[in-house]
Order: sequence, then structure tokens, then C-alpha cells
Amino acid sequence: MPDNPGTGKIPAMTPAEISQYFAIALAALALLGHAKGYFSSSEKEVDARLDRHGEDLKAHDRRIQTIENEMKHLPDRDSQHRIELNMEKINGRLDTLNETLKPIKANGEMLNQLLIEQAKEQAKT
Repeated sequence: MPDNPGTGKIPAMTPAEISQYFAIALAALALLGHAKGYFSSSEKEVDARLDRHGEDLKAHDRRIQTIENEMKHLPDRDSQHRIELNMEKINGRLDTLNETLKPIKANGEMLNQLLIEQAKEQAKT
């Protein structure tokens, strides 16, 4: 309250009043410090988890790149189909060759049998 109502001057604060305001300011500052500490502790955990997930993401990216590089060397669908058709042709030719070789095999077995019989006859004499 002003000492002189007509002058409009504000009286000077006493040291007791200054110390009260100072104590309130310090208390508010202390509360703000505690609030910051409380909220930043969970922020540190979130940052650590985010860093771990970032490292995991990098590892997965490397693995995916490796797989993609390996898949570049593999045949595509059309190439695979052409390979299968050519393998069928080769199998058909091998079956034909097998049938062609059966008489030759039979002749070889007959010649072998004949030579064994001749050797037995010569051994008897």
C-alpha cells in the first residue's frame, strides 16, 4: 500500500518481503528442476530403445541387401522354365539312347558268355 495516496509512489520493499519472494522463486526453480529430471529419465530410456531399434534396423537392412544381391544371380521365371524344358529334352534323348544301347549291351553279354565258354573248353584240354 502506498504511503502517500496522492503521490503514486510505491514504497520500497523490506528485506523480509524480498526474502519471501526469493524463497518462492527458489522453490519454483527447484520444482522445475525435479520435473525436468523426472521427465528426462524416461526420455533417456526411450532414446536408448530407439538407438537399439536403429541398430537392429541397420542389421536387417544389411541382411536384406545380401539376399537381394544373391537373388540377382538366380534365374527368373522364364529362364527357369527354359531350363526345365531343356532338361525334359535331355531326359527324352537319354531315354532314347538307353533303348538304343540295350541291344549293344545284350551283344556284349553274349560275347562275354561265349568267351567264358571258350576259356572253359580250352582249360579242359
